[in-house]
This record gives sequence, C-alpha cells and structure tokens, in this order.
Amino acid sequence: MISRRTFSRVFAGSAATLWAAGCASTETPTQTPAGAPAPPPVAPPEPEHTSFESVKQIDAGELSVGYAEAGPATGVPVILLHGWPYDVHSYLDVAPRLAAAGYRVIVPYLRGYGPTRFRSEAAFRGAQQAVVAADTIALMDALKIDKAVLAGYDWGARTAVVTAALWPERCRALVSVSGYLVVNLDTNSQPLPPSAELGWWYQYYFATERGVLGYTRNRYEFNKLIWKLASPKWNFTEETYRRTSASFDNPDHVALVIHNYRWRLRLAPGDPRYDDLERRLAAGPAIGVPTITVASDFDGAAKDGMAYRSKFTGPYEHRVLDGIGHNVPQEAPEAFSRAVLDVATR
Repeated sequence: MISRRTFSRVFAGSAATLWAAGCASTETPTQTPAGAPAPPPVAPPEPEHTSFESVKQIDAGELSVGYAEAGPATGVPVILLHGWPYDVHSYLDVAPRLAAAGYRVIVPYLRGYGPTRFRSEAAFRGAQQAVVAADTIALMDALKIDKAVLAGYDWGARTAVVTAALWPERCRALVSVSGYLVVNLDTNSQPLPPSAELGWWYQYYFATERGVLGYTRNRYEFNKLIWKLASPKWNFTEETYRRTSASFDNPDHVALVIHNYRWRLRLAPGDPRYDDLERRLAAGPAIGVPTITVASDFDGAAKDGMAYRSKFTGPYEHRVLDGIGHNVPQEAPEAFSRAVLDVATR
C-alpha cells in the first residue's frame, strides 16, 4: 500500500481512530487552500456501472496484459492504475466519465491480477516499483501511445509517480493519491514508532513462511479485511468485492504480492535488470509534469500534503477528500475523475 514514512504519520497517535471510523462517505473535495467543503453526500452502496464494455489482451514486454478500454481511439490517452488488493473495477465509474469527455481510457490489470500473465514461465516473478512502472511503458509501446495522463492510487499511484519520474517524456500529467510514494530502501529499513509499525502488520506477516501459506489459503478473506481497514467508511457490498476478488485467482498473484512487500524490507532480491532505475529512484527525483495529488482520511495527519509538496516542481495542486478511505476512485469516482480532467488540460 502507501509508503512506510507516509503511513507512519497516519498511525502515530491515531491508529485506532483511523481503523474504527464510522460509515458515511463523500465525494466532495476540499481543495487546498480553498474554503470549507460542502455537506458530504452519502455514497451509494453499488457503483453506477458493474462491468466494462471492452476488455482486451495484448502482448507488452514480458507480459500478456489484460486491460479495459473506453472512449474514442483518437482521444488523449489516460492510463488508470489500480493497487493492492484491488483491480480494474476500482475504475468502473471513472472510466465512463473520462470517456464521455473524449479521452481514450486504458485500465490495465497489473502483473499478478486477473487475465494478465507472464509470457514465459522462466520470467522472474518480481513486483518491485521500477518493474511495475516498466510494465506501464511496455503497455504504452504495445498500444502505440507516445504520451498519456497517468493516474492511480496505492500501487497504482506509486507506479504512476515512478513512471513520471523515470520517463517524464511519456507522461502528459499525473494524478497521485497519497502523493509521492517512491520507495527508498535505506529509509524503509529504519524502524518507526510502535504506533506506526502497527499499521504494517501485514508486511511482517508476509515476511514469514506462515504468512505466505496464510495468504495463499485465505487471500479472499485477507483482502476483504484490508478493504475494511483501509476504507472504514465505505459500505461496499459482497457483489462489489466479488467482482474484484476474482482477480486474485491469478496464478502469480501470491508470489508477486509477497515479493513486493519483502523487497521493500530487503528480504527479497530485486530483478538486477532494474538496479540502475532503482538507484535513480533512491535519489528521490522530482516530478516536473503537471500534477494533482489527492489525500483522504487514510492519510491521517499527512493529508495536507506538505510532506511531499517539494517533490512536485511543475504545475501543482493538492486536494483533500474528507470521509473517503484508500480506494479513492471507487469510493469517490466523481472527485477522482474531476482531478484527472482538470490536470489533463494544464
């Protein structure tokens, strides 16, 4: 999920409040430094849409990528990236809004999810940050997309930010939930206060063989728990969860999730082909493309965005969504769509 340093600000002194919050939801953003937000509406229990009209498959790099597509083929491309433990269904109500505005919307299943598969059984099953970003560039190449607006949350936000940092010439603009999520392994190796470490229980669980076995056997129950903890005010239905949980049947899902979190703690090696890119990321490169960052209740005390403001050197805006959890595009599709539409015209 989000970086340990960002997440530490959420949990320090407020862990119990975050996880045990109430049940209302809102889609009305409080923009920084705008005035008071409008009264929050209650989010509907089900999305407006329950499926994508078009789901395709394409060979891209070392993957065969499954992806949903909407909007005119001639529109400005927008790539929407999901996180863990979610999938493309987070964008069921975002993609139609962007398509209606004339954008070509691409929503890929990340490696280890849904129909996305490795093209070779011999491929290294890794999911470090540079690799997943390289997947995005490979997909753009396969689709003959020169530049795209990138938007995401959780792993998807990290992937969008990393892509914009390493390949700014391929990124028109950026929307990132929780801001600058680039992992620095040295920083990540340092302990946090106990209240902050509490939030990383699942990473420590994944560091054990018991955790691997537990996630293998119980990934559906496990991931539903993460949904509830990360979005305590989102009253998702069983049907909403079922649509996404089918993606966890991917044969490489467990291996890639475990690698991602073990790699962050230096408990698993990365793919040496990406060592140079990871060294560049460890330096904390700035993002110069037009950017809107989005924060929610999940970001706790860090929701003002000041911790990462200096990392964005181009046209920039920060928005706060009160009453919304971690899965911002699915919980607040109107606000997320508006951020994409606004940044795409800057």
